Amino acid sequence: MAQTISIFSTKGGVGRTFIATNLAVALAKKLKGKKILLLDLDVELPGDMAKLLNLKPVKALADLIPDWQKGSYSSIHLRDYILHHPSSGIDFLPFTLSPNGRLGAYLDDKFLSSMLNDLSGGYEFIIIDAGRAFSKLLIACFEQTNLILLVVNPDILSVSQAKEAMSILQSFCLPLAMMKAILNRAESLGGVAWREVKDALPCDIIARIPSEGRIIGSALNRQTPVILDSPRSRATMAINDLVNDLLTHSEFFISHQGLEKILADYPFAKEKESLKERAPRVESISFESRTVAKKMTHTDKMDELKQLVHKRIIQQLDLTRMDRVVDDAAKLENLRQRTKEAINSALTEEAGGLISSREERERIVKEIMDEALGLGPLEDLVADQGITDIMVNNKNQIYVERNGKLELSPKRFISDEQVRQIIERIIAPLGRRIDESVPMVDARLSDGSRVNAIIHPLSLTGPTLTIRKFGVERLKISDLEKLYSLNDTMSEFLKCCVSARRNIIVSGGTGSGKTTVLNVLSEFIPDTERIITIEDAAELKLHHQHWVRLESRLPNIEGKGVITCRDLFSNSLRMRPDRIIIGECRGPESLDMLQAMNTGHDGSMTTLHANTTHDVLARLDSLILMSGIEIPLRAIREMIASAIDLIVHTARLSDGSRKIIQITEVTGMLDELHVGLKDIFIFRQMGIDEQGRFKGDFVPTGTVPTFFEEFQKRGIVISRDIFYVK
Repeated sequence: MAQTISIFSTKGGVGRTFIATNLAVALAKKLKGKKILLLDLDVELPGDMAKLLNLKPVKALADLIPDWQKGSYSSIHLRDYILHHPSSGIDFLPFTLSPNGRLGAYLDDKFLSSMLNDLSGGYEFIIIDAGRAFSKLLIACFEQTNLILLVVNPDILSVSQAKEAMSILQSFCLPLAMMKAILNRAESLGGVAWREVKDALPCDIIARIPSEGRIIGSALNRQTPVILDSPRSRATMAINDLVNDLLTHSEFFISHQGLEKILADYPFAKEKESLKERAPRVESISFESRTVAKKMTHTDKMDELKQLVHKRIIQQLDLTRMDRVVDDAAKLENLRQRTKEAINSALTEEAGGLISSREERERIVKEIMDEALGLGPLEDLVADQGITDIMVNNKNQIYVERNGKLELSPKRFISDEQVRQIIERIIAPLGRRIDESVPMVDARLSDGSRVNAIIHPLSLTGPTLTIRKFGVERLKISDLEKLYSLNDTMSEFLKCCVSARRNIIVSGGTGSGKTTVLNVLSEFIPDTERIITIEDAAELKLHHQHWVRLESRLPNIEGKGVITCRDLFSNSLRMRPDRIIIGECRGPESLDMLQAMNTGHDGSMTTLHANTTHDVLARLDSLILMSGIEIPLRAIREMIASAIDLIVHTARLSDGSRKIIQITEVTGMLDELHVGLKDIFIFRQMGIDEQGRFKGDFVPTGTVPTFFEEFQKRGIVISRDIFYVK
């Protein structure tokens, strides 16, 4: 297969076509008997190369596009489009005959890739004038190239554009190692010294073509390459020196290989260790047999390759200081760009060549980028809006919740140490730490997502991480109706209850949608009221301007500075609240909440973990008794009966759907110890459909709430008929 060299520059007039043409001719002279192809890929200004060679093509490679699109193309057709240049011995192929910049922008890049593959087998070298415009055509060209030569003139503008071009090329996952520079007009009067150009460019300058305007101009006017027209000129000698370097320095050329072949041939450390360990015991077995002794899977090999690249970039870049730039967008973007470029180069060096598929290169580079600067395999999961929970059981097992159902993700970590690093990366900006002395952390990210991590010695299966993602969208009651979580009648009733300042508890199991329902109910609070919210981890998203958010604080590293929800609740009473909303009652603040509901702060709301509405009462009993306050059970029950008006119970069903399955009124004390509960609306299941989804209806029970008259007193219009089965 031919070695393909692309000559490129984003700045016009630097001598790109001149160098491409003369390089091809010089290679043909040096490699007598070997075939050299010169391809003019400049679609914006075609024709110059043909004039330099005094050739007059009548058709071009682009003429084959219709045949290729129809599937009637054959590589045999290529012969009719190639012109031979007798005096130099090279073959010439124009891509197009007339200027057409749109051709480079919109052409299917697979066409050029196919053409270059067909041409490559018949030539020793293919030299391409790649033009100066970034396009799909150009990237397709570089995907088939072994060496990119950027032509630079000794002036600030040319050097600046060359640096920018290299940065853009690296963003396409092309390694810096396959880019070299040629300094043309190296001795121009008033030009920048070549050493300054060398210091400014991130790649090596492998040739300096001197300024010989008269000699080169004469050759151009005679339509003869300067290599042939002035074989003793300094420009000719410089180009011949370049040819010698290209022929002797094979490391200039980056080979292209499929990922499967790279992984098959790669000398992986684990396999070598296996051979070394087994060698004394299997001396009579052939080397091939010992190689099979410990066969690594494709995934194992990929993991090790990524690990090796990761180690290289950590040594090359000081990523330990990333936390210092995380709040500076410009510095962070610069760090990401430098890291991506370093990964591209390290991946090519470790793999021993360029991975042929750009999609696979980009995927691997992204994964290593995520491991170096982001959340590793969790990065895509965090970005996926359809995922609500991420659960890392160990390095090989990551579960997610999507549409209410758990599923095993194909993502995996390289090692337990990587899981630890990701946990530390998440919690470090929060001022938290995790180690053997503090092996468990509960925290909230800046976007509101909740994070829980637990490591050895508490977790026996490896570091464990759970992320409850924070929903970006603020749902309304109409959204829940569309999701069939309740019906319009229930929506209307709940709106009236909030407007009438009824005290409400939203109950349900983990992940049943309690916080979502609480957010939705807050939509009905008038804008004229002052709301205080108290949470352990801020998740509430209210639609109000007059809203004060309070969040509890865990102890610091020294175990000091803790502020509980109960502390915040006591303080909130001095803040002149109209309504108090507690994100979740889970401790002694439950008693304070009940007392506040009983002493004028009506219209307050909270959530509570419970399996049924009846379990809400037992749960409140337990929370108050566990707080250490000695209160008779009868007093607790009377407080509950007096404070709470309504319980809205949510559930996540086995089909993944979340519904309000009960709206229950607390009717008061039935006797000394029992609180009366009456369902007003329920979800009545009627079977399961073909897709495994629950079928059913939301129906009233016929019970009219005891506070119905309160609606009328407040001027809230609602029909009594909604409480009866139709």
